[in-house]
Amino acid sequence: MPASVIVRRLAALSGASAVAAGAYGAHGFKNSDPDDYQRVLFETANKYHFYHSLALLGAAHCSKPAVAGTLLMAGMGMFCGALYHQALTGDPGLRKVAPMGGMAMIVGWLAIVL
Repeated sequence: MPASVIVRRLAALSGASAVAAGAYGAHGFKNSDPDDYQRVLFETANKYHFYHSLALLGAAHCSKPAVAGTLLMAGMGMFCGALYHQALTGDPGLRKVAPMGGMAMIVGWLAIVL
């Protein structure tokens, strides 16, 4: 299976999970009492999750979809994952991973140029 097909499928799965996470964020926090910072973290993670799901669609059509897709997926996992984790648990233990994820997402965008 070509890398572009795999990246496009991962983009679809990522977009679907971003919608599910957004729905949880809109409704799941309603019954609990997270502080405002946790809510902001969750919304930031969800926003970047959506944006980079769309970027994966673009990556599927570049000349190096495996490179761009891998960087974008790794970046989303590290950046969004760390933020989602802290927002849901209150545990800042993964916060040092988020900047590395941000850098991977930036490099992923640049890899689309290749």
